[in-house]
Amino acid sequence: PKPPPRDPPEAAMVSLLCCGPKMAACGLVLSAWGVVMLVRGQGEAWGGPEGVWGVPGGPPPSPSGPDRLYGLFERVSWNCFVAAALYALLGGFALCQVRLNKRKE
Repeated sequence: PKPPPRDPPEAAMVSLLCCGPKMAACGLVLSAWGVVMLVRGQGEAWGGPEGVWGVPGGPPPSPSGPDRLYGLFERVSWNCFVAAALYALLGGFALCQVRLNKRKE
């Protein structure tokens, strides 16, 4: 009969830890700041020109009409939303790195 397989030694196990504790903490702080700023920017852009300039009607209308301007502000707000989601994803990665560093200590 064959002997049961042994567990691999500790040195052979793959570690998901790829950055140190200071870099992980910095990434976590920067990600949180990025999410706050981009969500704030998304809210301002979502409100259209009134949200950005604070003046009803915003700047003088462009030759192609205000609908084009509102469409551009909507596109900017979606870009802010996507960027905030990416920052949140990277913040989750940084949080995992912080926890792995604490477990290593």
